[in-house]
Amino acid sequence: MQPHLHPQDIVVALKLALHPGLTIQKLADSLDLSLSAVHRCVTRAKAAGLLRGTRLPVRHAILEFVLHGLRYAFPVVRGSMTRGMPTAHAALPLSELIHADLDPIPVWPDAQGEARGAAIEPLYPSVPAAARNDPQLYQCLALIDALRSGRARERNLATEHLTRLLDG
Repeated sequence: MQPHLHPQDIVVALKLALHPGLTIQKLADSLDLSLSAVHRCVTRAKAAGLLRGTRLPVRHAILEFVLHGLRYAFPVVRGSMTRGMPTAHAALPLSELIHADLDPIPVWPDAQGEARGAAIEPLYPSVPAAARNDPQLYQCLALIDALRSGRARERNLATEHLTRLLDG
């Protein structure tokens, strides 16, 4: 039986697409995951066709899944108002293109967060810490949240930016 993808598998695949050649140890350290968790993520991502060989990203497969399947496989879970880290259209690069209306901005709940807004659960709990350590990964994950939770304009802009980031 094939193992099913977990949300953190996507984050590992994205990290490898942005920074090819990272070791399991460097992935674990930068994503705040255990070595065994990263190994399981890599194994599942390979089984799904997102990685091949020794952690080589299959960029077109990652992009296709992120653009067309992620919002259905891992739908947004919204929460109440909280302190957190801006995501979706409230984070770069979309925050420069879309001016927020009077609605609260979307944030990942995070004690170190600098903003207050409506909670969106990240793909896995340590996403804010991983994003703080890697601006490119932060952009990808925020754009993914725009795809998962945004309106048509936000999704279209996120698609353009993600395609540029992941096409290498």
